[in-house]
Amino acid sequence: MPELPEVETVRRGLQPVMEGARFSKVVAHRGDLRWPLAKDFVARLEGKTVKGLGRRAKYLLADLSSNEVLVMHLGMSGSFRVARGRGKATPGRYYHDRAKNTAHDHVVFHMSSGVRISFNDPRRFGMMKLVPRSELEREPLLRALGPEPLGNEFDAAMLARACKGKKTSLKAALSDQRVVAGLGNIYVCEALHRARLSPKRRASTIASKAGAPNERAHRLVDAIKAVLADAIAAGGSSLRDHRRTDGELGDFQHDFRVYDRAGKPCPTPGCNGTIRRMVQAGRSTFLCPVCQR
Repeated sequence: MPELPEVETVRRGLQPVMEGARFSKVVAHRGDLRWPLAKDFVARLEGKTVKGLGRRAKYLLADLSSNEVLVMHLGMSGSFRVARGRGKATPGRYYHDRAKNTAHDHVVFHMSSGVRISFNDPRRFGMMKLVPRSELEREPLLRALGPEPLGNEFDAAMLARACKGKKTSLKAALSDQRVVAGLGNIYVCEALHRARLSPKRRASTIASKAGAPNERAHRLVDAIKAVLADAIAAGGSSLRDHRRTDGELGDFQHDFRVYDRAGKPCPTPGCNGTIRRMVQAGRSTFLCPVCQR
């Protein structure tokens, strides 16, 4: 499932053609994605202007002139394709024409900016929901989310407080969207390796009994911010379904230090360890058993 860097990459691809533009025409080829679309979904969008396009965790948020917010999630296989007029998006260096099967173009936005934006989702785990702006903070999908890891408020003190007394593993804590928003399996593994912390370590060990951050907490926060920034700069990671809005693949999978690298040498300078795969809570975890403690 796309994580924060992939969703932010998509947001940056859509922002220039959506912000300030009006939905001239909306076509919903089916009435549901993961959940049913609102019965008046098309009518509530057509004629409305996108005042801003933001992101919260793994959700895209289009702020509309109708004082509603279009909340969108890519799900497992969702992607947006941008085309001008009747043309196609210009293929990039890592272009894969997966979205060519228009049978999976479930929702299409025709924008006043002259572009057509198609939401393609073969597995239909994505979603779109219209929420009144005044109710956004109470929206069940968003209200329990933790802090944005790239925000100024996310620091070692905040993470330590969230992990104080937790008996779960660091991997489990960081994967909990209530602790920190937007992280998933890939970037948790990568951040823990950069911080030289074992995913098996108890989460409470980055804090004192009073909840104050220790040196591990500072290392971990720095690693989280760094790996997310690097991944966004690379356009995210493309393993199966992630595509940028122009059809390109993200590049960050070429820079993984541990994820999906079982049996490879650890890239930490001076470390002679070998990357190992283990299973935690049914998910693959990748780590170096030598330098991650």
